[in-house]
Amino acid sequence: MKQVCLLALSMLLACSGGEGTPAAKVGSTEHDRQTDPMVEENKRIALREELDIDGWEKRQDLVLERTGTGVRMKLIRDSVGVSAKPGQLARIRFSVSLISGRQCYASSLGETEEFKIEEDNVESGLHEAIQRMSVGDSAVIVLPSHRAYGLLGDKSKIPMRSTVIYRVGLVGVR
Repeated sequence: MKQVCLLALSMLLACSGGEGTPAAKVGSTEHDRQTDPMVEENKRIALREELDIDGWEKRQDLVLERTGTGVRMKLIRDSVGVSAKPGQLARIRFSVSLISGRQCYASSLGETEEFKIEEDNVESGLHEAIQRMSVGDSAVIVLPSHRAYGLLGDKSKIPMRSTVIYRVGLVGVR
């Protein structure tokens, strides 16, 4: 009886192989087949964002230095001050706007904001850019969404997947 059941099960499996879900690529998994369209869509969105930043840079008549991570920046004032390093407390004056030009945030007039470089919860692109600055420098910094507020934005003034423009002055480090 056991042999008959095994034979019937084997025949059933052999007969059903031609229909239903298509055979998977060798080495691929179900997860790979599900994420491929998402990966392609994210690549398309990232390329669109790059083109938007290129257009903004051209309209502003700026030539920005590009890092390997997507951050772009230009020193407006280049000082011979102390360089910012991880673990230091950076004191900055800043304004943040969207690529459209709408201002979202700014430090209060005459006031500074502080954050610990590579440790505090600020945009990863800002940590990177500040480390390329010296005390007394000011810069225009463009953060693509993946180095700024990401997929969700800040749920207040910065929409999802937004490129942000920082205008920053590095006042001090300690």
